[in-house]
Amino acid sequence: MIPREILKKIRQIELRTTRLVTETLGGQYHSVFKGQGMNFEEVREYQPGDEVRAIDWNVTARMNHPFVKKFVEERELTLMLVVDLSGSGLFGSGDQSKRELAAEIASVLAFSAIRNNDKVGLILFTEEVEKYIPPKKGRRHVLRVIREILCFQPRRRGTNFNEALDSLNRMARRHAIVVVISDFLFEHRSASKSDPANRSSFLLSPTLGPRTMPALRQANRRHDVIAIQIVDRFELELPALGRLVLKDAETGEVIKINTHDARKRHAFAERRAKHQSELLRQLRSANIDAIEVRTDLPYAGALGQFFETREKRRRHG
Repeated sequence: MIPREILKKIRQIELRTTRLVTETLGGQYHSVFKGQGMNFEEVREYQPGDEVRAIDWNVTARMNHPFVKKFVEERELTLMLVVDLSGSGLFGSGDQSKRELAAEIASVLAFSAIRNNDKVGLILFTEEVEKYIPPKKGRRHVLRVIREILCFQPRRRGTNFNEALDSLNRMARRHAIVVVISDFLFEHRSASKSDPANRSSFLLSPTLGPRTMPALRQANRRHDVIAIQIVDRFELELPALGRLVLKDAETGEVIKINTHDARKRHAFAERRAKHQSELLRQLRSANIDAIEVRTDLPYAGALGQFFETREKRRRHG
C-alpha cells in the first residue's frame, strides 16, 4: 500500500506539472523533439501554397489535375529518464529535496512525452542500476514513474554513471531521448588528506572521470542525451552559520568546518564555480546539452530556455 502522504505528493506534482505542460512546455517538447522520418498519408488535390516538389506526377497525369502527396511525421519517440538516486539527492535546504525536484522535472518531461504519444521509460541508479521500467504510454504509467523516483529505496548510496550508461545502451536498442537527472556530485578520491574540507564529496564536485566521458559520448552517438543537473544553493555557497558538523550522504564521512571564516567560504565558492564550469565544458565537448536547475529557484525558466535554444538551433540547421 502507498502511504497517503505519498499519494498526496504525487497528486500535487501531477497538478503542477500538467498545467505547465498544457500551457507552455508540452508544445515546446513537440517542436524540439522530432520523429525519425515521415510517413505517407494520402494524395489530395493541389492547393495554392503547396510545395511543388510534393506533386504526384503519376496521379496528376491520370486525373489531368495536379495532386500532391501528403506526409505526416513519424511521431512516436521514446523518452528514457535516467535518474540518480544516490544519497546526496536527499539534501535540500528549502521546501524540496533534490530528489523531490528530480521527480517533478521528470513528471514535466514524461507528461509532455505522453501528450505527444511518446513512450516513457525509467532507469534508477546509484553505484548500480537499481530499477528499470520499460517504456510505455499512458497517464497511469507516468504516475508510476513519479512514484518510483520519490519512494524507491536504493540498496547503495554512491554514484556510478558508467554502470547506468552501459545498462542504457543494452536496454535501449533504438534511438531515444535520454535525460540524465543528477546532481553530478562524486566522491573525490584524490583529494589531499591534510585538508579535511577537501576530502568531502559534499564540499567538492569532481568533474566527470576518464571512463565516464567515453561512455557519455557513446550514448550520445546512439541517442539524444540531455543532462539536467540539480543543485542546492548551499552546495554552491556555504552559509555563515558558524561551526558545523557535516556528514557525507554517500560515503558516511564526517567533517567539521567553521563557516564563519569568510576566507573558507570564498575558497569553497570559488572551487565550486570552477567545478561547475569544468563540468559544463566536458558536457559540451561531448555535444551534450546541459540544464542547471536549483532547489531554491523555479525550474520552468531553465527548461523553457533549453527548449528555445534547441528550437533556434534546429531552425538554423
